[in-house]
Amino acid sequence: MVRIGLLTGGGDCPGLNAAIRAVVRAADRYGHRVIGIREGWQGLFTRDVRPLTAKDTTGILAQGGTILGGSRDNPLKYRRGLQICLKNFRQLKLNAVISIGGEGTLKLADVFSKAGMPVVCVPKTIDNDTWGTDVTIGFDTAVQVATDAIDRLHTTAESHDRVMIVEVMGRHAGWIAAMAGIAGGADAILVPEEPFDLSELLKIIRVRAKRGRHFTIAVVSEDARIRLTNGRILKTPLRHDEYGDVKLGGIGETLARELRSRKVPDVRVTVLGHLQRGGTPTAADRVLATRLGAFAVELVHEKKFGMMASLKDNKIQAVSMADTAGKLKTIDPALLRIARIFFG
Repeated sequence: MVRIGLLTGGGDCPGLNAAIRAVVRAADRYGHRVIGIREGWQGLFTRDVRPLTAKDTTGILAQGGTILGGSRDNPLKYRRGLQICLKNFRQLKLNAVISIGGEGTLKLADVFSKAGMPVVCVPKTIDNDTWGTDVTIGFDTAVQVATDAIDRLHTTAESHDRVMIVEVMGRHAGWIAAMAGIAGGADAILVPEEPFDLSELLKIIRVRAKRGRHFTIAVVSEDARIRLTNGRILKTPLRHDEYGDVKLGGIGETLARELRSRKVPDVRVTVLGHLQRGGTPTAADRVLATRLGAFAVELVHEKKFGMMASLKDNKIQAVSMADTAGKLKTIDPALLRIARIFFG
């Protein structure tokens, strides 16, 4: 019997509970036990753990959030944090850890793996920016939420002749903005990968007005770059979380101020924020989380550690954590080219 520690690190997202359920059910099939570690890697530092059984995961497939809790607290910031976590791993008689998380959680998992802890990862983040997998848990739901919001804003924008700016998450990659913008028929999509000229957005607004379309929908990723006529780049002021990762927000209002200063009459901003990461996961996220969670247990059973469960070309496979940690998956330029066809 193998004792598997299971944690969900970083922010919550739809599909985490489905992944937890998959790990527990798959472990049962192999005769292994799952020990839930609460509040991410911090729970290993504080030894905040609980056994997880099939009964504990009954009915959680469709639930948002995570029954294990999530935390951005980084145990390595504490004196001897790494050594304490390794000691607790041994004292809890764990044989492996399955870490479900995004960029920061994956970086920590790689550190623990290189320190000798048997670790397997499962990628989750609504940003979909994890290198080595085509899709991450939570992304599909976030895109659906953003698309629904754009659909609803279309009617009020058209009714009142407004420019609607929809700010979506996407720390360094514009996946949500691009996909939801295309699906929702946005008139402009601003993403971190390529600066967007403010003059181009003003032109879109003017041309639409001449055509009798006196409203515009612009979807803006939270780390989008906006180029002014003098060449200066506008972007969100930088803050950082416990992992050293950037915390963003506010680019929508920044863009709105620039438009208002150029006599665009009625500009409104909607920041979707945590709405994108809460609530019931889509069917696609439930299936993806189930496939990745079950495969992670297979990797543990086969003692293939230092690996991340990944979806590539619709096949679940293992990729090296060392090859993915610290790398960013940005959007395909071809996706932006398609989106531009429909601008304005």
